[in-house]
Amino acid sequence: MPTATAAHPPRPFGAVLSAMVTPFTTSGALDADGAAALAERLVAEGHDGLVVSGTTGESPTTSDAEKDRLLRSVLEAVGDRAHVLAGVGTNDTAHTVELAQAAEKAGAHGLLVVTPYYSKPPQAALEHHFRAVADATALPVMLYDIPGRSGVPIETETLVRLAAHERVVAVKDAKGDLVATSWVLARTDLAYYSGEDALNLALLAHGASGVVSVVAHVAGEQYAQMVRAVDSGDLLTARTLHARLLPAVRGIMNRTQGVVAVKAALELTGALPHRAVRPPLLAATEEEVGAIAADLTAAGLLPGPTDTWSTHPTVATAPVAGGAA
Repeated sequence: MPTATAAHPPRPFGAVLSAMVTPFTTSGALDADGAAALAERLVAEGHDGLVVSGTTGESPTTSDAEKDRLLRSVLEAVGDRAHVLAGVGTNDTAHTVELAQAAEKAGAHGLLVVTPYYSKPPQAALEHHFRAVADATALPVMLYDIPGRSGVPIETETLVRLAAHERVVAVKDAKGDLVATSWVLARTDLAYYSGEDALNLALLAHGASGVVSVVAHVAGEQYAQMVRAVDSGDLLTARTLHARLLPAVRGIMNRTQGVVAVKAALELTGALPHRAVRPPLLAATEEEVGAIAADLTAAGLLPGPTDTWSTHPTVATAPVAGGAA
């Protein structure tokens, strides 16, 4: 696992992490073996970290027991070769604390804690929430700042105060405000991770430690190359990689909802046998899969003609959590 050197920012959780999807069977049950296999593949393709049970892991529709089983499966598969973080954030502080303690018991290497959503807590309440979670275990914490989903940003002064907590060590930044990010980087020792694939290069150039990426499911090696290029000051190579991956970013982040799209992309690349998701999401349509296939081909991530997607069967949306095993 990489350590900080003069050549790059501190990387408490590695440099290239996937916000990993949660595989399901066609009947809707958690596919723990499939998750272990996917984790193995991602690490082999350049990831040195994985986040399980984040938004892309469909955490709102997995039970606490499923989250625990998923985490243990991934840890058993790759925990000796990659940082494995557990997404434990909810909009209930007590429940988040419970999930954090369960993740620590399972052996997680760290916690991803998203801003409580829907309730729109004021900044003092956000700070109290994050401190309560950080105080609940001995695990290092990555805060997840994504106001587009949570409804409120973690403001700069709040982040500066939270940085004083010994276990708050990193931020997954999906705020889309490079100036605010630069201020936090200038005033704290927090390790920043890009949480918005379109801004991966921009955030790395501003001093981010790495990425927590959705697109990296199919471009882990390329993002690892980008990080190395920025570390070495080779911005020409980094920009070339960024431009090459733009169609993949469009395909996975803009064609439809991100989880839906990346599961379709993983089916296309053979990393998943199908693209089932849980309601309220619906599996990608054939038309959407075709567009994603064309984008991945344009990015050099799929070989051959773009119409091979049509051989993939339509996948019914999986039942809700607790459905048929």
